[in-house]
Amino acid sequence: MSTLTKAKSKYRYSAILLRELVITDFKLRYQSSALGYVWSLLRPLFLFAIMYVVFSYFLKVGDAVPYYPVYLLVGIVLWNYFSEIVNQCISSIVNRGPLIRKINFPKYVIVLSCVISATINFFINFLVIIVFMVILRVPLTANALLAPLFFLELLAFAIGVGFLLSAIYVKLRDIAYIWEIAMQALFYAVPIVYPLSFVADKWVLVAQVMVINPIAHAIQGFRHALVTPETQTLTSLFSENTWINLIPIAIVILTLIISITYFRSQSQKFAENI
Repeated sequence: MSTLTKAKSKYRYSAILLRELVITDFKLRYQSSALGYVWSLLRPLFLFAIMYVVFSYFLKVGDAVPYYPVYLLVGIVLWNYFSEIVNQCISSIVNRGPLIRKINFPKYVIVLSCVISATINFFINFLVIIVFMVILRVPLTANALLAPLFFLELLAFAIGVGFLLSAIYVKLRDIAYIWEIAMQALFYAVPIVYPLSFVADKWVLVAQVMVINPIAHAIQGFRHALVTPETQTLTSLFSENTWINLIPIAIVILTLIISITYFRSQSQKFAENI
């Protein structure tokens, strides 16, 4: 058998296994649930409703942001997408321990199945965003073509963090609790429910540091491209210096390199360490 044939056979097997893992994950997630897949829509919508009432009617944050309902919903959906990927990835290798012990296969398939499952949920939720945009008559401009680039940035960063934490979790289960605390802090450190201008008006340096974070950079960029050009981004905070956008991109690439390298170095020991 030629090398090319072996490679095709190997990746075909991985693709089949990946598909089955994604299907199994969806079946298990909503098993014995009356509403089933509808929960993937209801969860972000409930959070959106609560945040919208609090920040729009009580704190009057929405008054300063054009199309604030869509602005807020985009932030929540993108944040949930990132957190869902990472939270599923962390324990994914350990949860598939019995399978890893019985079958020899590329372990990255397990992590990728979590990513694909979360991505399917994202596109379901994105349909809700489109409905809100139509109802509120959010104008589409040529900038909307840039939205997929920011989506890919968020996806790449989530994959990097997911691979890294899933490998660490095999040896150190405490990482799940540490990450849970970190996510609670990140939720407010990233401008999801409030506009970045609220911080920038008082502390420009703090706002600049906040948006260098790839999560904030991707969410703000996505909002700027799809919802309103009045959204503050890294470029606008640094006097229209577009080169500054390379910093979060570099962080994403570095995270991917470190995480994939570490994951590969540990993958051969997963069966004995789980």
